[in-house]
Amino acid sequence: MTADSGAAPGLLAVYPGTFDPFTPGHRDLVARARVMFDRIIVLLAVNADKQPTAEAAARAVQVRDAMPAAWDNVEVDIWTGLTQAYCLHRGATVIVRGVRTAADLRYEYQLAAMNEQLGMQTVWLPPRTHLAAVSSTAVRAYRAAESAPPVS
Repeated sequence: MTADSGAAPGLLAVYPGTFDPFTPGHRDLVARARVMFDRIIVLLAVNADKQPTAEAAARAVQVRDAMPAAWDNVEVDIWTGLTQAYCLHRGATVIVRGVRTAADLRYEYQLAAMNEQLGMQTVWLPPRTHLAAVSSTAVRAYRAAESAPPVS
């Protein structure tokens, strides 16, 4: 699951996100997308507007460790900049996005419309029902509460 420059033959999709942390919902989305496309890149997007709890390299290791080695059509990469520029660099033609709520859909629709103008298609995948309530924000809040000192 290492990144290279240039694209191998076949339909290549990119699943971008900050993945802070990489949740069971993210993993499930990769599991489903990897059978839809010849190859998929889980792209850790470095976003200056977000303050992640771990550096991108550490999050990339977490993502790689969360996936079975047998998933040989999945790779993990890190990118600072527009996802569309990364897709052009790698030869990807599809962006995969997870959509959990109506608010997510409104936001993702705007991104998809912009990416379509730039020549990229977007595929939205809803979460499985039992994973729909799990978000990276909720996982971070839970972890913070677990590590907080007890209230006296």
